[in-house]
Amino acid sequence: MQIHVASGTGHAPTAMAAYDAALADANLHNYNLVSVSSIVPADADVRVVDEAPDLGPAGNRLTVVQGRADATPSDAHETDRVSAALAWATGPGPGLFYEADGTDPDAVRETVLEGLAAGAELRGWTLDAEDSVVATAPTDEDAYTAAVVVAAYGESEPVA
Repeated sequence: MQIHVASGTGHAPTAMAAYDAALADANLHNYNLVSVSSIVPADADVRVVDEAPDLGPAGNRLTVVQGRADATPSDAHETDRVSAALAWATGPGPGLFYEADGTDPDAVRETVLEGLAAGAELRGWTLDAEDSVVATAPTDEDAYTAAVVVAAYGESEPVA
């Protein structure tokens, strides 16, 4: 199974529209996203892409793990950016995804890496290949802001 990791940022007049714009930036805006927790199947190949490829018809269901950060226009008075992160680790068997959000990209990356270590220890798994992606968007006093990092599992499937 191929898992594509794509990130995006967006600004818009509502929170949902900013999220939609961030998904569009990652080319994942035309699917019904179904979030799952954090397990990478043992047979998966995780690849970072600039934007997701065509994963099927608009309206299909797409299984994802996502990191998401949002800010309101008033948040721009308190912080100049928001960051979303997604990290993953794989090994000889299944692997893990962890996500986090915040205002400091370095701190957000550190949080997901600490989460991976804790998750591997909890399961007693050896995870030797590790990577992460952080998406950071500047806040805006005139618009809502969103940043996403999405791991899309395989191809989309019909909803019904």
